[in-house]
Amino acid sequence: MKNQVESSLEFIPHSRPTLGDDERRAVAAVIYSGNIAEGEVVQRFENAFAEKLGVRNAVATSSGTAALHLVLLAMGIGTDDEVIIPSYVCTALLHAVQYVGARPILAEIDPVTYNIDPDDVQKRITGRTKAIIVPHMFGLAANLDEFLKLDVPIIEDCAQAVGGTYHQKPLGSIGDAAIFSFYATKMMAAGEGGMVTSNSTEIIERIRDLKTYDQKEADRVRYNYKMTDLQASIGEVQLARLDDFIARRKRIAYRYARELKSLNIKLPEENPEHIHYRFVVGLETDCNFLIQGLARKEIGCARPVFLPIHRHLKMDGFPITDKVWKTSLSIPIYPALNHRDIERLLAEFIDVYKSSNERR
Repeated sequence: MKNQVESSLEFIPHSRPTLGDDERRAVAAVIYSGNIAEGEVVQRFENAFAEKLGVRNAVATSSGTAALHLVLLAMGIGTDDEVIIPSYVCTALLHAVQYVGARPILAEIDPVTYNIDPDDVQKRITGRTKAIIVPHMFGLAANLDEFLKLDVPIIEDCAQAVGGTYHQKPLGSIGDAAIFSFYATKMMAAGEGGMVTSNSTEIIERIRDLKTYDQKEADRVRYNYKMTDLQASIGEVQLARLDDFIARRKRIAYRYARELKSLNIKLPEENPEHIHYRFVVGLETDCNFLIQGLARKEIGCARPVFLPIHRHLKMDGFPITDKVWKTSLSIPIYPALNHRDIERLLAEFIDVYKSSNERR
């Protein structure tokens, strides 16, 4: 590969959904049907999703955050209860825990995988701990075996890991319940939308009751957390394409790792079950110089977590998370990247990295 590929004027975004004619036809069919709210397409999507993961039940929701809120409610978690979550994660987890009045207990991460550290979690368990939310960060499964030993309900956060596996078992089929997101930048994109999976009929029945309030007795607070047939129609197509999406991401990740291995950076852990929602590299210094340098080359890169939760809450005591947040950079990886995009991205990344090191 040449050291530098001439940059085009077209911006390469950090994330981009992979949509095509099949998605357009599916949406058009729903529009022509006249039923654009929750209906039979949502039910079909739920059934196909449950079958894909090998679970008994799946319930579609309006978002991943709504899915998590409903799971916490269905588990009976509320005021004065504690829920353990990593600090290195998006604030959706914090918000969902706060929605039910519970107390979020923050935990450190593993510096190699970026997943929540089970040893640190064990130290934070008390008599009030009612659940542990375990995100599979960037498409790599967390160490679920260790969490299952803790005798605390496990909620898998598969927002970044739909289609992933842990010891060949689908993520989202292992914990007490799991949540998924179909936001525009996720592995499967429906614009918005989420899903809950669980083998517990009791949890699922509660969620189905809570996610809609219409034509029900006002004996409890319920929510408008329904998915529409418009979203589900895209979700069905994306689910059918998911295996191809993952295969494409793995090929791109292999190419990145091969071309960048000579640099003094930390590459993602080599694991055949990693599905590479993000390709995150670790630097020796703050990653901001690469974000800015590549932005000037019309390439969008970002810190993979906007800000750790402990910083939002003005807390200290999370040195691993602080270091990872400061030095970790996510570069574009998604199926819609073409060969020219990849060549240009690699060339510009290497050029900016080497040039910055020489100046320092």
